[in-house]
Parts: sequence; C-alpha cells; structure tokens
Amino acid sequence: MRMVRGKTQMKRIENTTSRQVTFSKRRSGLLKKAFELSVLCDAQVALIVFSSTGKLYEFSSPSSINVTIERYLKIGKKLESGKATAVEENTEHVLEEEVATMSEKIKQLEECKEKLMGVGLESYTVDELQKIENDLDRSLKHIRARKHELFKQQIEQLRNEERRLAKQNEEFKKSELQETEPDNRSEKDSRREEDDVETGLFLGPPELRRITP
Repeated sequence: MRMVRGKTQMKRIENTTSRQVTFSKRRSGLLKKAFELSVLCDAQVALIVFSSTGKLYEFSSPSSINVTIERYLKIGKKLESGKATAVEENTEHVLEEEVATMSEKIKQLEECKEKLMGVGLESYTVDELQKIENDLDRSLKHIRARKHELFKQQIEQLRNEERRLAKQNEEFKKSELQETEPDNRSEKDSRREEDDVETGLFLGPPELRRITP
C-alpha cells in the first residue's frame, strides 16, 4: 500500500537541523532542474543561492555566470529604456488626442457663436434657421429667469437693509429721549424753586413804606 505524502506547509522551518537537511535536498533538486532546463531547452541558465549561513552555491550553463549576468544587465537596460520610450510615446499620443479634442470643441464653439451672432447664415435652410431661433428663445428665457432671480435677491437685500436702518434709527431715538429726560426734570425743579421764593410785596403809598434793615 502506497503512503500518500502530505503537502508541505510553506513556512520557515524552526528546527535548525531539519532546516539544513531540507535546504540540502531542495538545493540539489533545484540545481538538477536548472541543468535539465539548459540542456533540454538550449537555454542560458544562471542560478545563485545563498544559504542561511551565508554560503554561496551557483550554477551556470552553457556560459559562465558572469557572462550570463552581464547579458542580463544589458538586456535589462534595454528593457527599461524601451519602457521609458513606450511611456513617452503613450504620453505624447494622449496629448495629441487631447489637443485634437480641444481644437474640435473650440471650432464648434466658434461656429455656435457665429450662428448666435447671425453670421454666415446664407447657406442654412429654413428648418435650420428655425432651430437656431428656438435655441435663442430658450437661451433668452434662461437669461431672463436668471436676471429676475438676481433682481429679487437685490430687492430682498435692500429690504433687509431698510429694516436694519429703521431699527437702528428707533434705537437712536430711544437713547436720545433717555438723555434729555434729566434736563427736563432739572428745569421743572428750578421753576418750582422760583415759585416758592417770597416776593415781599407792600401795599400802600410809597412814602409810608417801612424799610426793614
């Protein structure tokens, strides 16, 4: 009876001995696969492995590992340059499309402006002119509605300002009355004092008037 092998869980092996044994087995299998790939497929293969202790293991076929790395660096630079060129070309293409779109929009706006100004209408049919007239009527309705709304806002602001000034004027009158009330009271008191003063009137001929020292 054949034993079914369980699936190895992909995580770091904590036991140092087990980890080293697994590394040796997997390293040998990896080097074998790299050799088979280079022979069977006529591929240029370079393999570099560092163990957990820092030991280096390498394989290269058919050239040396330095030659393979130099080739990789050269091709890598070309690929990066090609990517940069592709990005630049794509950006330039996008900009050209945006410029073309904006130019078309500007052209349409200029044509619409000419229509609204009544310029170049000689080649238009009656139906086309009727459509332009309808568009103008709708535009005028929107303009008048907006104008009316602004007028209402301005009138409301003026009314609010009028109410504010009226309230301010009322408060000013009240404060003025409060300031003048003490003056009126003092004037009344002085009049009362004058009425209470004895005049010392004497009835009779002037020569018989007795002068009190």
